[in-house]
Amino acid sequence: MKEKHDKINRRNFLKTVGAAGLGSVLASSQLKADPNEPNAVQKTQEQKFPEIPRRKLGKTGIDVPVLSNGIMFDVSENQLILRANLQHNVTYWDTAYGYAGGNSEIGIGKFLSQNPEVRKKLFIVTKASGAHTPEAVEEHLQASLKRMNTDYIDLYYGVHGCDTPDIQLTEQLQKWAEGAKKRKLIHYFGFSTHKNMERCLMAASKLNWIDAIMTSYNVALMQNPQMQEAVQACHEAGVGLIAMKVLLGVQKKQAEAEDKMVTHFLDKGYTREQALIKAVLEDKRITAACIRMENVTLLRSDVAAVLDKTSLTQADADILRKYAAAACSGYCAGCAHICDAALPDTPYTSEVMRYLMYYNSYGQRQEARELFAQIPSGVRNKLLSVDYGPAEALCPQHLPIGKLITEAVSKLA
Repeated sequence: MKEKHDKINRRNFLKTVGAAGLGSVLASSQLKADPNEPNAVQKTQEQKFPEIPRRKLGKTGIDVPVLSNGIMFDVSENQLILRANLQHNVTYWDTAYGYAGGNSEIGIGKFLSQNPEVRKKLFIVTKASGAHTPEAVEEHLQASLKRMNTDYIDLYYGVHGCDTPDIQLTEQLQKWAEGAKKRKLIHYFGFSTHKNMERCLMAASKLNWIDAIMTSYNVALMQNPQMQEAVQACHEAGVGLIAMKVLLGVQKKQAEAEDKMVTHFLDKGYTREQALIKAVLEDKRITAACIRMENVTLLRSDVAAVLDKTSLTQADADILRKYAAAACSGYCAGCAHICDAALPDTPYTSEVMRYLMYYNSYGQRQEARELFAQIPSGVRNKLLSVDYGPAEALCPQHLPIGKLITEAVSKLA
């Protein structure tokens, strides 16, 4: 009886938080509303929302919300989602110099110019997209500060997409990071990685100047012993870890595993996405999950997931493991060094498969096409003429790499 009562309570909780009306989301905004803005919201009566749980960001000692909005999208004309973030206490905002052609940072700057008093409530993270030298990192940082109308960045990823730590995490970059902190332009420094993650995390665990890392981490990657070893090394070294790519997707041929998982968790009162977020955050070594939430519906659902205090059961864990096993047969785990060694004349193989995942699993079709277009034309033009057999023979996930590349070219070119 108690189990049934708990299930009903959890469903009511998720329904209440996850389906709150748009008016209540924006009610009592203390933010300034520009009357010339098409989506401006006027102040109404105050309504309080629960605080997002917080965790310490590694050795920094500061507490940050366990849910971050990955603002990869254009918010220059969509200020509504930023207001909704604040209303739901999602004050951890993650962006990058290159997101949405710069319009992610520009939109945040527009918001802060109209509401400067909220800056102190936010934990803003951005990344030096495309910068490969300390000089370029400095240039990108200055541009980001100007775009976002802020004097400082809380956490700055000086390498956006680390994959070769011995080459990218240099002493020169360390000196730059230490100097930027002394100038109070950034509070903390780190990097993001979704390629050769284990190598990058292990390397960072031995460097005392890396404060935090954003890494791909989900129920599939959690099954990887090397990934677990690398996460533990960072945890013991005090490196804060932020999980991205949390909402693992599967290919059509794994639809049966997807259906079983969805049915199981809906019966418990969770959506698929809520279960995946909860699974990652039950690993207390992970400080936060960064999720792309570009509308209020997604925001409410993800907020409900982190506010729900019910732990996953052993049966839930078993379902997730089976789901992860099915997903692994169609999911590139980012061990790019294997593909690179097997196909030395065909770089970007893992990137192409990752962009296909964006297209198929995350519905980010335009972004996937734009990223694919950035691959040098000489590489793109010969993708269909390569023998991927050597890489397939070594792939830990046993991926049909050749077929995936063919699919990617047909959808992204």
